[in-house]
Amino acid sequence: MRCSENYIIPEELCRNCRAEKPANCPPKEAEKRQKEEQKLIDEALPLTDEEHLEKADLLTQGVTDWTKREFQTFVRGNEKYGRLDLENIAKDLEKPLAEVQAYAKVFWQRFDELQDGEKILAQIEKGEARIQRRQSVKKALDAKIAKYRAPFHQLRIAYGTNKGKTYTEEEDRFLVCELHRLGFDKETVYEELRQSVRMAPQFRFDWFIKSRTAMELQRRCNTLITLIEKEMGDSTETKKRTTQKKEPAATTSTPPKAAPRKSASGGTRGRPAKS
Repeated sequence: MRCSENYIIPEELCRNCRAEKPANCPPKEAEKRQKEEQKLIDEALPLTDEEHLEKADLLTQGVTDWTKREFQTFVRGNEKYGRLDLENIAKDLEKPLAEVQAYAKVFWQRFDELQDGEKILAQIEKGEARIQRRQSVKKALDAKIAKYRAPFHQLRIAYGTNKGKTYTEEEDRFLVCELHRLGFDKETVYEELRQSVRMAPQFRFDWFIKSRTAMELQRRCNTLITLIEKEMGDSTETKKRTTQKKEPAATTSTPPKAAPRKSASGGTRGRPAKS
């Protein structure tokens, strides 16, 4: 059947069909949208013969063996892993990689035809920005830890004026090193970090650090990560400036003048002197 706004709805769905109330918006807005959808359903008109033919033709062109749930899983996979990591997306979908690659190609060619295309794209780009952020943090942590042979004992943090009085340097050192050991990009890393703190023998009488929640440890780690990123960024800039200063300047040298050749008689060969 054809709605008044030219939406095409299968006839079997229009019989005694009731619009669902959206769950991702305020109650008043959800009720308003539900009424609008219900009005479209109630005023739906039967498809004409031409529209039936067009519908049949369109159904042969689309991907008919992908459900709406699989489409949503595909979008979430792009958000979680990035649009290029099709292997992990295929694992979440439990579909062959070749099929997911073919679907992704069509999706990115025609996603702007989707009703919520801009919203879906913004959702995926937001997820990809989080991935890049995690990679940047991991790179900074790797560089910081690599500076020390025994980071759990030797690591130093450049606090500047942001040390605070709540956490000790020993506690901060353990949080940074253990966060790196567990893997910063793990979803449950802060719960695991909390357990590591409770099991660490050096903190057996440190009731402050042992009583911190996973959320509190995450906030402290975020502060420490910001300090480390600034320190490593400043270190990189210093190395660049030092390297530029050490590069030898191009100099131009004048070849030495050739000494005058002497003749066999001992005199200097050349033009005769004027008398």
